[in-house]
Parts: sequence; structure tokens; C-alpha cells
Amino acid sequence: MTSETERPLKILIAADTFAPDVNGAARFTAELAAGLVRRGHDVRVMAPANKPGPGLLDEVHAGAPMRVHRIYSWRWYPHDWLRFALPWRSQQNAAKVLDEFQPDVVHIQSHIVIGRGLARQAAQRGIRIVATNHFMPENMLEHTLLPHFLRATAVRMAWADAAKTYQYVESITTPTRRAANFLEAATDVTDVHAVSCGIRATDYTPDFAERTANRILFVGRVTGEKNIDQLLRAVAALDPELDAQLEIVGGGDQLENLKRMAKQLGIDGRTVFTGYVTEEQLKQSYTRATVFAMPSTAELQSIATMEAMASGLPVVAADAMALPHLVHDGENGYLFRPGDVQDLAARLTEVLTAGERKLNALKRNSLAFIQPHDIDRTLSIFESLYRGLPVEDPVTEIEPVASAED
Repeated sequence: MTSETERPLKILIAADTFAPDVNGAARFTAELAAGLVRRGHDVRVMAPANKPGPGLLDEVHAGAPMRVHRIYSWRWYPHDWLRFALPWRSQQNAAKVLDEFQPDVVHIQSHIVIGRGLARQAAQRGIRIVATNHFMPENMLEHTLLPHFLRATAVRMAWADAAKTYQYVESITTPTRRAANFLEAATDVTDVHAVSCGIRATDYTPDFAERTANRILFVGRVTGEKNIDQLLRAVAALDPELDAQLEIVGGGDQLENLKRMAKQLGIDGRTVFTGYVTEEQLKQSYTRATVFAMPSTAELQSIATMEAMASGLPVVAADAMALPHLVHDGENGYLFRPGDVQDLAARLTEVLTAGERKLNALKRNSLAFIQPHDIDRTLSIFESLYRGLPVEDPVTEIEPVASAED
């Protein structure tokens, strides 16, 4: 006889951004859904339609088959790929899916459109609601036409709006303790759980062979909030003797602008913009790199940084938001003052000029620090939240395993 804590659940996951979108929230949603499917749960995802259009579709994501309720959506033209479900149909769409699927639990990944309607309709039906916040208003405002002088007011209004939806949820998570503290301060929501998005570290391949080149890697959306322009300027400021090569993996609305900037800075000959790549090509980029750079100041966790660490890379990152949770200064990389191009260049130089002993110590510490972010632990925590069981936030701070001194 199956106990209540072992019974497979019917889980409806709601996402305003999902594959084929390429971003951290979409990727986490796919990995979460796939992991739950593999554990025997009946999982459906509710997300904006792309091609072939709206409807209940059989799809495969992160290697697992699942059913996806694709909701009629419009393209958001200030952005290069973003689509959104129509807000005025949000509750109507939610009611239809809930009554047809009758889930045990709803897990919203965003409060903006689809999650907004589902939270209200699920609450009316007495269905447990779990929320994960991936939202940073600053990231969204990059893709609006709102004047800069109004953006601080817009940020306050956006957080107030988020709080109106989060009042319906039984439990709420965000990827790091720092992000949880930020969310609590911004919305007056309390008891936010810090639960890592998680990755499967064994999917990535570190390389401890003696380096033959200095390769700097960035992976992520090529958009304004990622501050890739600062990285280009920092690379241009490096000692030419280092012969540093820069690889930018990802696509976005700033791709052509940044290509022009690289040419103006005189580093286009040693800068590669790959655009979107396959999963295997991405993993190869991590393995062959010397150092990973993340100049963004609005990361709630940064899955790309976690993947880099799982690939044994030292990381140079902005000392902002959740990045210091992953990058321990002087142990598995270095933090630089946000917006300070010269400081970014100096920290990159520390890695690129490090002796093999120091470089390998930075690599080993990255591998050690990523271990507590195992996705199986994340899945188990969400299963408990779905069943209404108490959980303890995982401890992700561990001691370095190697001294990064020359």
C-alpha cells in the first residue's frame, strides 16, 4: 500500500517563459518538470504558445516526455523572442486547465500573467500553491520603452504587484538566501525558502590538463542587464601579452551592438560570438575555457555560473545579488566591484596569470562548492513542499578543499 508521502502527485507547473525560450527560469522549469516526471509524478506545464500554436501538446524537455498546455500568446516586440499570454484571459485559461487536469498542487514560476491567474483560481478551489520567484523588475525593464527616470517607481510598483499574487501561496522559494532576503524586504512576504535551482554536476566535464591558451567565457542572454559591454572593455584593457580569447555564448537583442563594440575596441579578432548553441557545444565551451566571467548585477542565482563551476572553472563575477553566494573571493575565483571595468580586468588577470598549482586549486574549489546544489536535493525539497510537509533549507556554504595560494 502506497503511503501519502509516496503517492505520485498531479503537479501543474506554470511558467511565463519556457522552452524554446533560453534563460535561467525557462531552463529551471524544464529540469524541474523532467525530474518530477522521472520520479513518477503526473506533471503538466502551462506556458505561452509558440509553434505550432496553442493547445495541449506532447513535448520532450530535458530528456523527459511531458504534456504542455500552450496558451495563446503575443510576441513582445521590444524583446527579440519573448512571448506573453494575454493578461485579460489569465483567469479564464487557469480555470479551464485546473478543471480539466485537477492537480494536487500548482507551482507558479512567475506572478506576472499565467501564474497570476492560476494562483487566484487555485486558491478558489482549495488547491495548494507553491511559488518560485525568478523575477527581478530591473531585468524586465530593460525590454520596455519606459524612460529611465520612471524606472525606480516602476520597480516599487512591480514588487507591490508581485506581493498581491504571493499572498495566495502556501510556500515560496527563491534560489539563494540573499535572493530570499531581498524578496522579503521588497514585498513584506515572510518565510521565503532558499532552494537552489540545482544542476546535475556530473553532466559537465572539467579539464585539468595544462592550459595552452587563455580563454574567457561568458554564457547567457546577450541583453543589456548582463553588462557584457563591461566585459568587452575589460578584455580590451588586458595586457596584450596574455593573448586572451573571449567567447560569448548566447543570443539576444544586443548581439549586433556588441559585435560593433568589439570591432571598435580592436578585439574582434579574438572575440567569438557563437549565438545559440547545442547542449553539447555549450558543454565543450565550458570545458575548454580558462575562466568564466559573469558581469551581471541582477542574478538571483545564475545557472550559467553553476554550470561553469561544475565544469571546474574559476569564476570572475560582479559582487552583486546572488553571485557572492557562488563565488568565494580568492577561493574559486574573484569578485569585482560592479561596473568597475578596471577591477574586472584586474581580477581576470589574476586568473590568467595564475600558476598551474593556484589555477587547479581554484578549479577544485569550484567543483567542491557546486556539490550542495545537486538537483536531486532540490527535487526532494519541492516534493515535500507539494505535500505540505515542513522543509529545512539546504546548507550550501562549505569550506574550500584547496588553498588557492601560489
